[in-house]
Amino acid sequence: MTYDGFDLTGKTAVITGGNSGIGLGFARAVAAAGADVSIWGTNPDKNAVAITELQAINPSASVIQCDVSSEEQVEESMAAVIERYGRIDACFPNAGVGGSNTKPFHEHSNEDWFSVIDVNLHGVFFTLRAATRQMVAQGEGGTLALTSSGTAIQGSPKGQAYASTKGAMIAMMMGLSVEMARYKITANAIIPGWVETAMTEGAFGYQKFVDNVIPRIPMRRWGQPDDFGAIAVYLMSDASRWHTGDVIKIDGGFSIF
Repeated sequence: MTYDGFDLTGKTAVITGGNSGIGLGFARAVAAAGADVSIWGTNPDKNAVAITELQAINPSASVIQCDVSSEEQVEESMAAVIERYGRIDACFPNAGVGGSNTKPFHEHSNEDWFSVIDVNLHGVFFTLRAATRQMVAQGEGGTLALTSSGTAIQGSPKGQAYASTKGAMIAMMMGLSVEMARYKITANAIIPGWVETAMTEGAFGYQKFVDNVIPRIPMRRWGQPDDFGAIAVYLMSDASRWHTGDVIKIDGGFSIF
């Protein structure tokens, strides 16, 4: 007898920023577990490459070009998902931008600040609001899995805008986990460590950074997007129905060493 708690057949996931990095790692895994997956991204070239890969795993996968900082685009995209699949069972608000991390805080402009807040926080709000509206209407529960960051719990010099959004995401998740429990909707946040993605390639190309950080990771390697596949399947599955309000660190031990 095999354990079927991780079978996602018949479920639908929305993954913003799902065309690369951690988001694509989520998408590969839940698609392989049987879920219908809609990935959202702003870059048409990356969208095209990602959807080709995902449809080879599960032909039902689809892609939408969407800028989550636009309320209108989010609402239109969520409506398109519902029209195509008839439901939404999981939402992974993963899209994000890093912003400027080279200027001292006192030299940051309003644009430096709001360009990050608009995507990383307002975009998460727009996405989760639309997703939970559908989940509540369905009446069958659901999964909210937010991608936060170690900067939410560790000091981030020159990156206060990014860190502020990631800390706010944890607070948003906690409120949702309590409010949405009556609808059997779980909410959790994931804190990744240093993962090889497009957002980190600049830092990883700086040898002094590499030499300083790798010794602080007990696993002695960078994370990979596929290191996050299992947590996506678990959180979306029936196996995690009583797991909510948690902040889950997947960082190779970085935060405890």
